[in-house]
Amino acid sequence: MDGVDETAGKRREFFRLRGHTVHILGRRFALPSNRLARMGVGIAFIIGGFLSFLPVLGIWMLPLGLLILSIDLAFVRRMRRRTDVRWERRRRRKSVTKPQG
Repeated sequence: MDGVDETAGKRREFFRLRGHTVHILGRRFALPSNRLARMGVGIAFIIGGFLSFLPVLGIWMLPLGLLILSIDLAFVRRMRRRTDVRWERRRRRKSVTKPQG
């Protein structure tokens, strides 16, 4: 096996999207099947992220809201995929330059 497959299992993702289910730190949350309801939940998370100065609400809500919106909105989905590709390339580049030891 190459190094990519070995590290893929070790890598921990904070947010992962599978169909209409969001996985957050190992927990699974089902999203509404109605498109408008999903978009409402995503927008609510983004608004909550902008109110991050309040207790409980935080900046963590912004990426989660964008992740939920990426199910239904193509331009958000493209932005998320580009960010995923850039992040993975950067992670691989750092793991290659990092000395083994």
